[in-house]
Amino acid sequence: MKPKPVNDTRGDTGRFAEDARFAVEAARWAPSVYNTQPWTFGIGEGRISLRADADRRLDVADPDGREMLISCGAALFNLVLALRYRGYAPRVRLLPEPDRPHLLADVDVTEPAEGPAGPDVVRLYEQVRERRTHRGPFRPHQVPAGLLATLREEARREGAALHVITDEHARAALAALTGAAEHLGRADPARNAEIIRWAPPPHSSRPDGVHAEAYPREPERARPDFPGRDFARGQGWGSDAPSGDAARGAATGVVVLLTTAADTPADWLRAGQAMQRVLLRAHAEEGLSAAFHTQALEFPELREVIRTRLCDGANPQMLLRLGVTDTRYRTVRRPLGELLHQE
Repeated sequence: MKPKPVNDTRGDTGRFAEDARFAVEAARWAPSVYNTQPWTFGIGEGRISLRADADRRLDVADPDGREMLISCGAALFNLVLALRYRGYAPRVRLLPEPDRPHLLADVDVTEPAEGPAGPDVVRLYEQVRERRTHRGPFRPHQVPAGLLATLREEARREGAALHVITDEHARAALAALTGAAEHLGRADPARNAEIIRWAPPPHSSRPDGVHAEAYPREPERARPDFPGRDFARGQGWGSDAPSGDAARGAATGVVVLLTTAADTPADWLRAGQAMQRVLLRAHAEEGLSAAFHTQALEFPELREVIRTRLCDGANPQMLLRLGVTDTRYRTVRRPLGELLHQE
């Protein structure tokens, strides 16, 4: 679908409603922790608001709502990108009302852009539905150094920093901390109950959560190995890898840490926007997918080790692996109608 100019349609409420729904449709395809999709959107006169759905916060893994707001920040990036694609010049206010902490952003959509969406906006927007979360190793692939520099700049544009972890000992340490956190989580009945809530059995019709078709039945191991979450819980659930994937070999991929200088709700939102910009750029330029490993960041003591030892004192918000895969796992999203309300 080509972007539609809005310069000559200001004041057209029917057109704005259509464009607002178009933007929220893009927003709902953002990644979120456990695929909780913890967001709702309000459409008013020339504005769209983003709210956190606190009922979808992970009470055990994410009691402060940090990962919930990172997820919402990713949705906000998609929302603004889609509005730019449609020819608007949106203006964003983060956390506009301190006494309403779940009101995360107000997006003013009263101004048209000076011209049609540029090729870069179009290219990023085209990745919104193509981007996929990967769970497992990647196939061997050398990511160009120039792209990694570009991804660092993309994160910086949104107020975050992207650290590419190249030292083999640092990579091994992050893998070991991820493994330790995974073992601690599996030994915690409350965390296991939370995974049960958000990881339905096969053939579920739920429009959220991590379905059995979204992770491998028997994941391969790479060195260093970053274990995934145990969504199957020993039940043998999961998707079989396409034939021939194993023959390509298993690689860890590029290990990156996304950090912010401070550690406030506004920083968490910016981290989500930076993450989504990086993910879309990585897919647009080199077809890279991302694997998320936030287990260690959900234990304050392990997160502190990463902050002081591997981030030069910056606050780690996301731990990712980037790489190329031929596997496309199925994902689900909540219906658009569940996310919208009039203001």
